[in-house]
Amino acid sequence: MNETTNTLVFALGGLGEVGKNMYCVMHDDEIIIIDSGVMFPEDDLLGIDYVIPDYTFLKENENKIKALLITHGHEDHIGGIPFLLQTVNIPRIYAPAQAKALIDKKLEEKNIKYKNLIVYNENTKIKTKKFNIEFFRTTHSIPDSHGISINTPNGTIVMTGDFKIDLTPIGPMSNIHKMAKIGEKGVRLLMSDSTNATVKGTSVSESVVDENLSEIFANEKENRIILATFASNIYRLKHIIEICRKNKRKVALFGRSMDTSIDIAIECGYIKDKKIIVTPEEANRLKPSQICLLCTGSQGEPLAALSRIANGSHKQIKLMPNDIVIFSSSPIPGNAASVAKTINKLYLKGVKVYTNGTNEIHSSGHANQDELKLMIRLFKPEYFAPYHGEYRMLKQHCDLAIDCDIPKENTFILENGDVLKITKNKIIKSGKVTAGDIYVDGSRIGGVGNVVIKDRKLMSSNGILVVIANINFEKKKLLNTPMITTRGYILVNENEQLIKQIEKNSEKIIINKLKEPNITYNDIKNEIITSLMPFLSEKTGRVPIILPIIMDIKNYPK
Repeated sequence: MNETTNTLVFALGGLGEVGKNMYCVMHDDEIIIIDSGVMFPEDDLLGIDYVIPDYTFLKENENKIKALLITHGHEDHIGGIPFLLQTVNIPRIYAPAQAKALIDKKLEEKNIKYKNLIVYNENTKIKTKKFNIEFFRTTHSIPDSHGISINTPNGTIVMTGDFKIDLTPIGPMSNIHKMAKIGEKGVRLLMSDSTNATVKGTSVSESVVDENLSEIFANEKENRIILATFASNIYRLKHIIEICRKNKRKVALFGRSMDTSIDIAIECGYIKDKKIIVTPEEANRLKPSQICLLCTGSQGEPLAALSRIANGSHKQIKLMPNDIVIFSSSPIPGNAASVAKTINKLYLKGVKVYTNGTNEIHSSGHANQDELKLMIRLFKPEYFAPYHGEYRMLKQHCDLAIDCDIPKENTFILENGDVLKITKNKIIKSGKVTAGDIYVDGSRIGGVGNVVIKDRKLMSSNGILVVIANINFEKKKLLNTPMITTRGYILVNENEQLIKQIEKNSEKIIINKLKEPNITYNDIKNEIITSLMPFLSEKTGRVPIILPIIMDIKNYPK
């Protein structure tokens, strides 16, 4: 190995935010990418389906890319893969079994053919010219979750992936012995999951959730149970199905992502009893005490199964007065209002609702403060850079690292694009690479920029006003009074006088502009917009998007 050059570490997504995780380690002519996620848009990104990282740097350096490594199968870690593969040549993708099954499904839906998707496990080792890579098992809310250790010419970098330290998990426990061994060998830089860095203590064990759900099922033997949870939490789904089997209930699935997750769980062997799954039609024929409806919508998503059941708009399921609804989840940031709306609608229908606020029926898949400290102690890093979290989470995580004897000057709160330069003697911040948000609108990648989003926001709040004018450019003549139409701005029928004033003003603007030499379509459009804006603001207190449509009519009848 060339031991004289520097190793660079940077994020294209995942810092200062929860989502679109993508991290890179670069040494000379080799780049290793860790994860390729999406972020779901906030409410102000109107019409946007996903937000993905800017892949410019990777496109410019694609000949250096050796592999993409996936830590686990959540959307914020694998959701960007179809978009990445359409933009950049990735020679190999390494993913654990559960994530591979989910990625295969995604690529199939997008009709993307990719042959080099390789399954790894905890014992897999990957070697390139510059890097030696190994994996360690972690506990998370999805099976087959791993952290990654990357040995570089300038020391070992550890990325934990998403994790919690659950000593009584449902499924395999984090391999803390392997973590400690890696720590004993020496770790230059630890990058650790910061999602719950502001939450004190330790996270609730998944086995506690299992016990509490079992108790609810035992207490509600006569009633139909409708249970909403994250479709990706395969261990939770597995044990819900096991609880149903013990209580002699069949399970009906509602929601596309729930169907997909159960299919993959059966395919990967996590769920073995296929006969317990019944169709919605069969569910409606069974007694309430014999069925559990397992559905999407735990986050109050308007189109998800539970929301439609609560609204009374679901085609197959109608609420009954004695129904029991269980939210085996907690609202993720930004979703609390939507969840509250759904719960209110359920109460209005007279059903009984269990939430995590009053019963421990959900556990986060992310480590709380005491678990984060344990991870730092296990790896004993020389330097620390928290990742996967908003700024407040990263800052709190750095404070925890300082409490665990990491010198303050050896901790870094980074932004997407910031580069950490690792040399033989030190690690410092050094420059930036291109990093930003790319909006995915339908099938278009990056076709929607900030200007378009700004226009959408303006239209959503102030509406649109269209000015249609017929002009004979050859004779420099306006052929008739411009026609005005609006949407979301004012009601035409109730504002006839204002509409007439807008027509007259538009007419004057166009006639005066036509007197100028060498005018173009754009000159007239710009004049209409700039002249009407102050007038509309004065009259209504709002300025809509003004859209002039100019048509050149050459053979207009006299």
